[in-house]
Amino acid sequence: MENTFDFKSIISKLPDKPGVYKYFDNTDTIIYIGKAKSLKKRVSSYFTKKKFENRKTEILVSKINRIEFTLVNTELDALLLENSLIKEFRPRYNINLKDDKSFPLIKITNEPFPKVFAMRNPVKDGSDYFGPYSSPRVMNVVLDLVKQLYPTRNCNLPLTVKNIDDQKFRICLEYQIGNCRGPCEKFETQPEYAESIKNIKYILRGNLAPVKKHLKTMMIKEAEALNFEKAEVFKNKLKTLNEFQAKTMVVSHKINNVDVFNISTLQQFAFVNYLKISNGMIIQSQTIEYRKVLNETDSEILLMSIAEIRQRYNSNATEIILPVEIELKSEGIKFTTPKSGDKLKLLQISMTNLLHYKKEKLEQYDKLDPELRVTRLMNIIKDDLKINVQPRYIECFDNSNFQGNYPVSACVVFRNGKPSKKDYRIYNVKTVDGPDDFATMHEVIVRRFKRLKEENSILPDLLIIDGGKGQLSTVVNALKSIDMYGKFQVIGIAKRLEEIYYPDDPIPWHIDKKSETLKIIQHIRNEAHRFGISKYRNRHSKAIVVTELTQIKGIGEETAKLLLNKFKSIKNIKIQTPETIISHIGKSKARILFDYFNQN
Repeated sequence: MENTFDFKSIISKLPDKPGVYKYFDNTDTIIYIGKAKSLKKRVSSYFTKKKFENRKTEILVSKINRIEFTLVNTELDALLLENSLIKEFRPRYNINLKDDKSFPLIKITNEPFPKVFAMRNPVKDGSDYFGPYSSPRVMNVVLDLVKQLYPTRNCNLPLTVKNIDDQKFRICLEYQIGNCRGPCEKFETQPEYAESIKNIKYILRGNLAPVKKHLKTMMIKEAEALNFEKAEVFKNKLKTLNEFQAKTMVVSHKINNVDVFNISTLQQFAFVNYLKISNGMIIQSQTIEYRKVLNETDSEILLMSIAEIRQRYNSNATEIILPVEIELKSEGIKFTTPKSGDKLKLLQISMTNLLHYKKEKLEQYDKLDPELRVTRLMNIIKDDLKINVQPRYIECFDNSNFQGNYPVSACVVFRNGKPSKKDYRIYNVKTVDGPDDFATMHEVIVRRFKRLKEENSILPDLLIIDGGKGQLSTVVNALKSIDMYGKFQVIGIAKRLEEIYYPDDPIPWHIDKKSETLKIIQHIRNEAHRFGISKYRNRHSKAIVVTELTQIKGIGEETAKLLLNKFKSIKNIKIQTPETIISHIGKSKARILFDYFNQN
């Protein structure tokens, strides 16, 4: 249905400034929220295009009934506002943050004697929050460290200086076992407790240098005072902190207060990894997943991720490292796309984490929904090979012969990425003399697709030829000769460099050696070769046996074939009784056969 929305009058009123726009449908429901460096240019682009790259975008535009916009000062403000509004209204046509669960945090309460503990879903109560952490296991490692170095109370007593002075409390078991220093009875003063909290915050921010300096100072101080037991305590704490730092990923002491983002996308999904770098160490790592809606680009998804994650982690990093350049400028933030050095290594570390998470997620989805796995795989092959349809039905041909004798051509069929062995076919070549691979391929292709055409059978989505430019040209000519060229996609794969050849293109296409597409193509090619070789050997061995029988004077080819079809091998023929052999070929030929076996 054509959209009757009067976009010209609305666009004429839009300012050429940064902002956020909201699209409403005829029920006054928000269906899309977007941000723009220039509201006028961005919004007008939806209504001036004659053709959209994505069908969903076309549907979105057809449903727009009203537009609202909000002006902001900068692009970054627009990005942050867009992210907040999307999370609040969840419009149908916006990208969906799938991994929107709450993550564990470490909370330091806003009290005279603060508590330190793990929690989720923070509230605005003046407390300090650190995290979120990608998993409870990671968070507990850090929490155990700070508790070990600086034990703090975990009771709910209303500890104030006045209450403590009034001696309202008594120490508990936690003090006895060393989990608390007993501030409730002044065994630890408020300034001492505050010093511990300050150092805990340093650790949680990844700044270990002041903590190490403090522990070392206290160790020396106690040693000089001949308090060797206390000095040993500080020495062990310093050792614990050094061991923790050794286990923590240290990337470069020169890099401080940096955010790293990396992305990997599929047809329907996008995965974004985030690393937070402080004082040369990775102190946070998290991967989030998006469900794509309007075929969003990597840059668009990264922009969404930057807004979402920086808000989630309350990041104030002054530099953001990215794998691609993005259209965003913000005063006080530097966007870097490194080509070498330590910053490029950070992107590589991020990608390693990203691919691990992605692999686990896709395996999980494949188990829950096998059809989703097939669709994903077909879309990957479709995109990698630059073809127009999902190759759900693939055929592949491979030729086999021995010094030009007994030539066969194997046709294997894959459906939804898996072998369909009931559809395999073997062709005994009839018109070719000698080892002529091109002539063999021409004959077999004509026979195969001429029959499919005559029977009005379903044609493959993709035909793969085991060979390079020459074999592919032969196949194209064969298909043209029966008016079947162009009915489906044809490619050739050359063995030496695993190059992909396309008709009418002399330059081969190189696919990533680690891609699923190349693995599937290699599997199909190898299966065609295996099937062809097995059938060739079968035919070759039978031919040799038939030749041995026909060497017997008086035993012709038809008799030899009859015996082999019945008894499968010469060995089995030899152990039959004379009566059995006579019943199949008569007395005279049976006598000739047994006389030959007895002589040899």
